[in-house]
Amino acid sequence: MALVSVHKWEEPCISGKNGAGTVFFSNCNLKCEFCQNYTISAQGYGISVDVARLAEIFLEQQQKNVECLELVTPTHYAPVVIEALKRARAAGLKLTVVYNTNAYESIAVIDQLSTYVDVFLPDLKYFDDAAAQKYSHAPDYFHFAAASIKRMVAAVGPLVMENNLMKKGVLVRHLILPWLYKDSIKIVEWLWSTFGDKIYISLMSQYTPAYNAAAFPKINRKLTTFEYQKVVDTALALGIKNCFVQEKSASSVDFIPVFDGSGVLRGKMQKQGNTKSV
Repeated sequence: MALVSVHKWEEPCISGKNGAGTVFFSNCNLKCEFCQNYTISAQGYGISVDVARLAEIFLEQQQKNVECLELVTPTHYAPVVIEALKRARAAGLKLTVVYNTNAYESIAVIDQLSTYVDVFLPDLKYFDDAAAQKYSHAPDYFHFAAASIKRMVAAVGPLVMENNLMKKGVLVRHLILPWLYKDSIKIVEWLWSTFGDKIYISLMSQYTPAYNAAAFPKINRKLTTFEYQKVVDTALALGIKNCFVQEKSASSVDFIPVFDGSGVLRGKMQKQGNTKSV
């Protein structure tokens, strides 16, 4: 694990007033060449904990009066996460559980999670499989991501909102990439034709070239206003109501967390090392 902190920069229906108690897991089942969090996703920096400590971490977030418990990229630790959630629930965890994922999931894992997860927060990255392979090394990405999002919607049921906070439902994020706004338009059209207003959509403009982006000239720059607005205009033309948009100022390294292991261990900090997924 790389960081446990209160995160206040999520969509308003997730972070609300008090923020999300966010748990960042090390490693990732994608290999995105532009990942902003590459120190933990690709290089694997983090601290190893057992299931008992993970359950404690979940309960500690509840004591911070946060709006929800947000698990970031936990898929490759799913069996441990499920056991920790089971223990935390038995010990009094009442927080809404948000599962933040890249959508490259298996149906079996989603089915196992459905008892413990209230809100799925998938990031649907690509419609075009060639782009998915080139930039994230993810064969058949859209096939698996589309199927997993459909199962997520079926698993949690209709949207439930309380005081402008999502208590049940699916919020699909999409990060628009340079030169790929037409791919993004296809994603927006697919989401609308498939789910209508049964889900929320978040169109993100925050792309900042990082990690190996310099090796790919087309994505080695920030998004233009034109590219982002074309995608937003598509959502408006379709009549999508449950949609978040993002200010261009969000495209900054200032919003990338410092992955220093804070909150992972009780008491004294411990130097980070490389972790391996289970």
